[in-house]
Amino acid sequence: ERERAAFVQRLMQAEGLLDVHQDETGNVYGRLAGRGEAAPLIVSAHLDTVFPAGTDLTLRQGEGMLSGPGIGDNSLGVAGLFGLLWMLRQAGQPPRGDIWLVGNVGEEGLGDLCGMKAVVRRFEAAVSAYLVLEGMSLGQVYHRGLGVQRFRITVQAPGGHSWANYGRPSAIHRLARLITRLESLPVPATPRSSLNVGVIAGGTSVNTIAAQAHLELDLRSEAVSALADLVAQVAQLVAESNQPEEGVTCRAEVIGLRPAGGMAADHPLVMLAMNCLREQGISPALRIGSTDANIPLSQGLPAVCVGLTTGSGAHTLRENIQTAPLGSGLGQLLALAQGAF
Repeated sequence: ERERAAFVQRLMQAEGLLDVHQDETGNVYGRLAGRGEAAPLIVSAHLDTVFPAGTDLTLRQGEGMLSGPGIGDNSLGVAGLFGLLWMLRQAGQPPRGDIWLVGNVGEEGLGDLCGMKAVVRRFEAAVSAYLVLEGMSLGQVYHRGLGVQRFRITVQAPGGHSWANYGRPSAIHRLARLITRLESLPVPATPRSSLNVGVIAGGTSVNTIAAQAHLELDLRSEAVSALADLVAQVAQLVAESNQPEEGVTCRAEVIGLRPAGGMAADHPLVMLAMNCLREQGISPALRIGSTDANIPLSQGLPAVCVGLTTGSGAHTLRENIQTAPLGSGLGQLLALAQGAF
């Protein structure tokens, strides 16, 4: 993220944006001056992808498509910041208010939306709106933030030699039991909810009774109450997994919290976003999801997340975007930015 942020900062400076800088979190900001008739508009795109440093980023061009790791999520979103800037300048008239273009960090993985949290702390309610850009998902308007809570659950046990100390409790075995119990929890279909163990790790060697093991758990729900119920059930299972008389401890720590929130379908910003798509001949679809928009939405601030094109293979090395819809995606973005004041 640091290298990407430095790159975007250089581009913003080359474009002559005002007040170009990075904050303590690593977000990059640049300001396009407006006419001073309205509160500023914040347009953001997350800089990070899910791929580690060293990933082969060779871009491949096919029939009407581009393919490469992170091309749609979210390199295209970041590029959209500059596409918007160029289109606004071509419009020939400054926008009603300042537009802050932001490349933010911490959207993927365990970033916990730290970048957007810093953006919202900075501007708070003194904005016209927050517009969040994702490279893909053209035609979808995310106006509701999906609640997400993540835990790292760690089991510790005495450990020992697999032969000499056979019979002692193993942290890995106890963690496996816990995973089985987690999988058996009743996860409601309505409101839609989910439970996923995405990471497990632990142990020392094949002939060692594991003294430590941990998992990373992702819980989601469309309803705050349903998510809270899942969290409570997980806490109960963790408590029951503690066996101090055997030297086994189990503890859970929160490693991610993406608060829920949303705006009504008839909110002016939501209706504007839908109309901007219709003007491009695209039928809009309202969505709930876990995006950077969760943060302003959870605080009752006007925000939507929109896409710039269609694609597939997100979060895989086969990730790709379709180039033909980009004109429509940028057209809806320009209209949305101009109308959001």
